Amino acid sequence: MRKSIPALLPGLIAGAFAGHGIAADLGVKIEIPRLTVAEYHRPYVAAWIERADQSVAANLAVLYDVNKKGAEPGTKWLQDLRQWWRKGGRDLQMPLDGVSGATRPVGEHALNIDKATLAKLPAGDYNLAVEAAREGGGRELVRVPFSWPPKKADTAKIQGQHELGAVTVDLKP
Repeated sequence: MRKSIPALLPGLIAGAFAGHGIAADLGVKIEIPRLTVAEYHRPYVAAWIERADQSVAANLAVLYDVNKKGAEPGTKWLQDLRQWWRKGGRDLQMPLDGVSGATRPVGEHALNIDKATLAKLPAGDYNLAVEAAREGGGRELVRVPFSWPPKKADTAKIQGQHELGAVTVDLKP
């Protein structure tokens, strides 16, 4: 008996995604601390997944002054995110759909991670890298190690020292 294409579709879709870790989930929270300084500017922040050799596996977020126009648009200052810039940020055209956005105020912020991005990650050890730079302030980079895909639910957390607060990675199989 011959099956129609619509009848075969569920099996084809399931087979296409088999072994890609599509069910696994990665949650990221970044805290921007309240600083007591004379002139406060929201930090530019980049978050990405690094391979063991520290090359970029995926860009997760680039937060900058998207509304700044004119002779010195907000993108000009992205190079202050030095590590991210050197590892490939300079090669990206902003805005980057699903990745770039406006700077965030003081507080804890959850990133929306695209499931398709996670599905492309081969199994292995990675770092979540988060870098922040602020006009009239400092610069900070933190790394949170994790393994992908997760075998069990786990949470990894690191505390920034000045430009970043807590950075948390929540893993779910």
